[in-house]
Amino acid sequence: RAIDREQRLPRHIIKGLADLGLLGMSVSAKYGGADADPVTVGLVAEELAKADITCATPTFFLVQAAWGHILNTYGTEKAKEAVLPKVTRGEAFLGIASTEPDAGSDVANMKTSAKRVGGNYVASGEKMFISGVGEILNVLPEGGGYVMLAKTLPDKGARGISLFYVPIKGTKGVSTTILDDWGRRGISTGGFALEDVEIPAEYLIGEENKGFFLAMEGFEYARAIIGLVCCAAAYASLEHAMEYLKIRKAFGRPIGTFEGVQFKLAEHYTRLDALRLLALRALWQYGRERKTGEGRFLTALYCAESKLLAPESAFEAINDAIQWFGAFGYTVECPLELALKGVRSYYWAEGTREMMRSIVGRDLLGKEFVATN
Repeated sequence: RAIDREQRLPRHIIKGLADLGLLGMSVSAKYGGADADPVTVGLVAEELAKADITCATPTFFLVQAAWGHILNTYGTEKAKEAVLPKVTRGEAFLGIASTEPDAGSDVANMKTSAKRVGGNYVASGEKMFISGVGEILNVLPEGGGYVMLAKTLPDKGARGISLFYVPIKGTKGVSTTILDDWGRRGISTGGFALEDVEIPAEYLIGEENKGFFLAMEGFEYARAIIGLVCCAAAYASLEHAMEYLKIRKAFGRPIGTFEGVQFKLAEHYTRLDALRLLALRALWQYGRERKTGEGRFLTALYCAESKLLAPESAFEAINDAIQWFGAFGYTVECPLELALKGVRSYYWAEGTREMMRSIVGRDLLGKEFVATN
């Protein structure tokens, strides 16, 4: 409740995560990470979500795990040395900057551009609805920045997008905005504008004009982790409600004995068990593909399936758990509204549920069935 009210993660929690070796744990040990495999990363996110049902702490964790992995895998040595040790020490934030005011899931139509000028790139544009702006500006001593998508060949659509690391705090030409979300308030949401911002050439991630495909790898990683986070927040909510179902009486008996309640509980818990396994399978497949280069189709499919169903099912489970508390469930004394608002944010984050349906449908039917309007 204090995290939600004060709209920030306490510094001692961030330091504690770093001291445990959890921040950026997907990163190589050379930069302070744990070389953790995707399933292990997901299990940590799950435990964090059980403890912080607002989903703020697991979001702080998972964003840096997913995009730390991308920078660690495809970034230049100079960029990795400059950024990743600060992330793993809990001194700087690393996030993803893709969404724009007029371009969310439609990444190919973004307006942010970057062009090569001498030995650097010069970028202009605007990013919005991204996590961590406030942490970079006001919480973490070394600030931080974003893995950012920008067009380098504007006429080529997705095949003309590059990926860059862009530091935010103190960078000339960058102006920032903080938004006021109604849920998951312990991690900030905001945006930034770039006006002729110089980006060193060594901050290009991967090959020029190949950034869209690298970004999809990061999104898929995050989607599978989100599946576990949503399930964990819902598990914690149901477990809280189960204690109440055992002691609250109506018509002379505990309300947990009524089939209308008990059957709902059984359905929700069973569905969450299934979705948890789906998310773990997605993370396992993600790691398998990283090792063998096999299963690109399955990785995209499993991650999208997990992200499609987990937020909706978790929301429904938490909503019913609130209902079981009666009028008390509608007061702030009942903590489950924090979980409800937290998982609701994942209807959009890392790809909308509508996009997840499109990805699953496309992967099942074939590329010729990609929706064009």
